[in-house]
Amino acid sequence: MKMQTLKDLYIDELKDMYDAENQIVKALPKMAKEATNEELRAAIEQHLDQTQTHIERLEQVFEDLGEKAKGTKCEATKGLIEEAKRMMEEAEDDDVRDAAIIGSAQKVEHYEIASYGTLRTYAELLGFDEQAELLQETLDEEKETDENLTELAVSSINIEANEDEESEESEEEGQSNRVNRSQKANK
Repeated sequence: MKMQTLKDLYIDELKDMYDAENQIVKALPKMAKEATNEELRAAIEQHLDQTQTHIERLEQVFEDLGEKAKGTKCEATKGLIEEAKRMMEEAEDDDVRDAAIIGSAQKVEHYEIASYGTLRTYAELLGFDEQAELLQETLDEEKETDENLTELAVSSINIEANEDEESEESEEEGQSNRVNRSQKANK
């Protein structure tokens, strides 16, 4: 689709987000399954429900515009999801995996926050006040999810991931000290 007007750009961005949200709906259950922290799992499952509502709102916006609700491949979301998948596969420690899940989820949230803020502004400029309100509702929920993930990260998950690292370092130092004492005793 060639974009000659702000409305053309608006519709193109709506299609991008429609595809992004549909990709996210498929990815979130996998992230929830990989999460070992119960609060994180619950937050992801709650956001899955919200994401389904976001799709419904986008469908309403398309209907209001007289457009068919369809997506244009969102390469940004695809890349973020692939990166999240790789990180979950490579994380051997449960707490580190949970920290990776939060970081990955927040990257997606930040993309969505930027996109919905832009869409809301376009809707306002185009005089689509009801659409702007729907998009603002979604934007508010995306921001809330990001804040909840930050709270989880700083209150427990990242701390637990760091404690695992510190205990591994302590174990390594203990082994090194035992080896040094053993070597001195053998001299």
